Amino acid sequence: MKKDIEIPIAKNVYVAIVREWDDDFLSKEWNAYLINDRKNQIEMVFVVSKGFDEQRKTSIMRHGLGAVASKSFAKIELLQEDVLALNNEFFVTFFAENKLFEKRFLFSKNSIKEDAIKHISVIEKEGILSE
Repeated sequence: MKKDIEIPIAKNVYVAIVREWDDDFLSKEWNAYLINDRKNQIEMVFVVSKGFDEQRKTSIMRHGLGAVASKSFAKIELLQEDVLALNNEFFVTFFAENKLFEKRFLFSKNSIKEDAIKHISVIEKEGILSE
């Protein structure tokens, strides 16, 4: 029975952490984005995020993003500075090609920092792209 279950691999979908100016707080903030670099739209996008290490963990956050068009992106959440010292996990599920896809993205603790920033072409901003 288990051998008959097909688990599709989610490709060309990424999570990026971007450092950008916030006009409301008049400071630079870290924001998480979901990037759809696929040839087709993804639908019913749902992201579960949390921060954790050996002794601490944050609340679990759930984000329903709806549909994300092909070669575009959607903002997931703001990351507070305190959370950057933790492992940050984003578990993404979505529908495409009449199938349910899922993928886990992990930014290890202290990996979200200024000297790790690179250009992210889909967003056209500077940030850290998940593996």
